[in-house]
Amino acid sequence: MTEIHQTYGQQHQPYGGGGGGGSIYVGGGGAMHHNQHQQNVSPRVHQAVKAATAVTAGGSLLILSGLTLAGTVIALTIATPLLVIFSPVLVPAAITLFLLTTGFLTSGGFGVAAVTVLSWIYKYATGGHPPGSDSLDQARDKLGYKARDLKGRAEHATGMGHQTGTGMGHHQTGAGLGHHGRADM
Repeated sequence: MTEIHQTYGQQHQPYGGGGGGGSIYVGGGGAMHHNQHQQNVSPRVHQAVKAATAVTAGGSLLILSGLTLAGTVIALTIATPLLVIFSPVLVPAAITLFLLTTGFLTSGGFGVAAVTVLSWIYKYATGGHPPGSDSLDQARDKLGYKARDLKGRAEHATGMGHQTGTGMGHHQTGAGLGHHGRADM
């Protein structure tokens, strides 16, 4: 068995040097058989194949780019007189087409937004749980808390002003003054 490993290591080195790691093919009678096509690939040949492939692909793309440029120049040369002749018709037509397209797309977008909002409101009103309803509930609770807080402060300030008899807009009694501290008319 050691003979086979030593013989294999000397005869079949993988690409790039180093030894081992390959499969051993043992045929009948202990003779070794290995695929001869994968043996001894030179790094120079490999680099030459890569360079030839790159030159072929790059050259093809360069030729295609040149043909596209030539076609564009020819089309522009032919189309320029037509554009100059028909520009009094084409420019207003293009502007009108742009405005119509923009109007239809905008109205469609607003329609989709309206349907989406109405669907969300329907789900929320019927007890569903649409996305974002938690944020709405939190905002409603915060507003309710602030409203109750302001109401309490106003009642407290009004109560304090009523007890001390000072302050603006408090209940005052006197000739010609009504409930809100202004003259009756």
